[in-house]
Amino acid sequence: MRVRAALLLSVLPLAAQQGAAQEAAPKQNWFDDPFFQVASGMPACPAPEGPLYTAEERRAQTHSRLERGTSCWLAGRCADSNAYRYDKPLAPKVRAALEAVPGLRRGSVWVILQRRWVYLQGCVPSAALAKRLERAAHAVPEVETVVPDLMVGTRGRPPYPVAAAR
Repeated sequence: MRVRAALLLSVLPLAAQQGAAQEAAPKQNWFDDPFFQVASGMPACPAPEGPLYTAEERRAQTHSRLERGTSCWLAGRCADSNAYRYDKPLAPKVRAALEAVPGLRRGSVWVILQRRWVYLQGCVPSAALAKRLERAAHAVPEVETVVPDLMVGTRGRPPYPVAAAR
């Protein structure tokens, strides 16, 4: 029992150090997912973190990203065997569609593209504008899904991860 307790006490500091090192590790856009802002009319809106991951999170996501990309191709929904390769050419089309929506400039809206999915994040002045943005993004050919993580106003907890204070 004493040996086990001594061993546990010697391992705990190492585990705590490793956890702290992972938290301190810089996050980056390892997969180069498109991430951009289309409007900045609500300065108090919490900025989203974007597609930033630690090295450990990147390792955890690599397998599922490969699997999702391949399953899209095998199911016949993608001409390319990697569903994520659509994102960069799709980004300017999504940007143009969103920028054409009347009222967009009154909100603060960011976009992430991953495997033909469009994530709308930020704040808008009305639920009607959020719906118009969602419809505009969904109308872009090759967009598979739109995830409207938009807040009406700037109060409350955002439905997306928030950027760290700098």
